[in-house]
Amino acid sequence: VQLVESGGGLVQFGGSLRLTCAASGFTFSSTVMYWHRQAAGKQREWVSSIYIDGSTGVEDSVKDRFSVSRDNGKNTVYLQMNMLRPEDSGRYYCGAVVDERNHEGQGIQVTVSS
Repeated sequence: VQLVESGGGLVQFGGSLRLTCAASGFTFSSTVMYWHRQAAGKQREWVSSIYIDGSTGVEDSVKDRFSVSRDNGKNTVYLQMNMLRPEDSGRYYCGAVVDERNHEGQGIQVTVSS
């Protein structure tokens, strides 16, 4: 399983970013994918999931600003983040549930300046 995140960086308050996760090493179309994030000094937390049928779940504090999608033809999952706030800063990890185990990438840093 290989998961490679991209698209992070520094953005101003109210800005947008789209994170991309390129996946390989498993059958992407039949795998639940998710995003976690971890702010400095805090525990890693769930942000969003996208299921095999395309349905999604998004954490309450970001559900009006973030959305998740997948492209099974490209083995890619996206996290669109709008109206970003400083509290959204952290390292974002793409994950895949393969053989009942969670696999995550190295993560990508997102920093939102006030």
